[in-house]
Amino acid sequence: MTTDAIAGPAPVIRGAAGRRFHRAEPYALAALLFVAYAVLSLSRHRRMEATSWDLGIFEQAVRAYANLQAPVADLKGPGANILGDHFSPVIAVLAPLYRLFPGPATLLLAQAALFAVSCVPVTRAASRLLGRARGLSLGAAYGLAWGIQRAVDFEFHEVCFAVPLLAFALEALLARRPRAALLWGLPLLLVKEDLGLTLAVLALLVARQARRTDRRAALAAAVTAALAVVAAALVFTVVIPAFGSGYGYWEKVGHASPLAGLATKADTLAWVLVPTTGLLALRSPLLLPALPTLGWRFLSGDDHYWSTDWHYSAVLMPIVALALVDALAAAGRSTRPWLRAYAFQLPGALLAVALTLSVTTLPLRRLGDASTYTTPARVTAADRLLARIPDGASVEADTAPLSRLTSRCRVYWIGSAQGVLPAFVAFDTSSGWAGDDPVGYALRLHPGARFGVLGEAGGIIVLQRL
Repeated sequence: MTTDAIAGPAPVIRGAAGRRFHRAEPYALAALLFVAYAVLSLSRHRRMEATSWDLGIFEQAVRAYANLQAPVADLKGPGANILGDHFSPVIAVLAPLYRLFPGPATLLLAQAALFAVSCVPVTRAASRLLGRARGLSLGAAYGLAWGIQRAVDFEFHEVCFAVPLLAFALEALLARRPRAALLWGLPLLLVKEDLGLTLAVLALLVARQARRTDRRAALAAAVTAALAVVAAALVFTVVIPAFGSGYGYWEKVGHASPLAGLATKADTLAWVLVPTTGLLALRSPLLLPALPTLGWRFLSGDDHYWSTDWHYSAVLMPIVALALVDALAAAGRSTRPWLRAYAFQLPGALLAVALTLSVTTLPLRRLGDASTYTTPARVTAADRLLARIPDGASVEADTAPLSRLTSRCRVYWIGSAQGVLPAFVAFDTSSGWAGDDPVGYALRLHPGARFGVLGEAGGIIVLQRL
């Protein structure tokens, strides 16, 4: 046997191993992002740094699903069915996991995983169309996007399901797989009521793409678009009111001039398009599914929806990222040298911007703080006090203690437990609810009842009904 015959197969083996390694890169990136997201959200919960009641609300609903009950979230009002607030039955898929591992950490870890998984289709699409290095750069820039980080940092929300669904759907659209794009998009109807309109726009893009090459897929997409609009209308006007007393968010739409908060809205739009896409995404029709979300937010009279805070921009991130991939691929074929040069350099520049923001102003910067990995003494003391509340007890609580209790108690929002006389009242003394007389405050909430102080620790006070 010759030396050449012995050495010959080696390059083939190396090539196959290299291809497997390249295919694994998006998943490795997603794994790293999952760890970062999980550490960020779990540390915030461990340190009792909650800023809203949302985690508690969703835990109550998932806990109910896990026990095969209607998704009642008492924090929204005693006996309130969460489907009468937002139509998000998709969260029921977390019920088996929650049954095995009950507690708010289950929801936070699931959210971290869903956001991290969305990086896989973004990175794959970018690598396929732009090359490995630029694809990885864009995938990492997407994973560090400000809209994703804000959502990870702000409790748990149902939109964490929409982010990977949109990413996989748009990846399929870029790969000219119309049926896969529709199948990935259809579950959006179960995530949140407004996403029916997003699905309609996505389906129209599929119909446009497939009209010449796959007429049956184009017809299916057109029908899907129409049905998505009808489904959204029914959810708004029939389904949600059937579970509650009407769609409570109508009052937030149209009660302010579209010009109100124009500076804030312009700033948000700039954040959506500049540090994430360098404005190049404007050259792609794949940006169109972002319009329904931007529309309801900017038409709302609630100024909370206008800004870059919280979780509201998370669903926009996979849309702008994959619109950018589409635009970069087209720009690379442009006859204009400046555009080709700009497109070639942009992925690296966007990654540099994302990294800079992540270590200076965005939530992931806290991963470099030693305090992130410690539990303050005040929190330990507060948890010890809250542990004195027995399982199954009814508790009226505010933001700080409620997510400590929702996995084992029936928890109501403080001041909103109409018709219910709770066994305990727990709240943050710095919130100002009670002033200098917590017992008197409890009596004002529940005239005729008697409460005494069970204990006070770590800035939390617990009152017990006598």
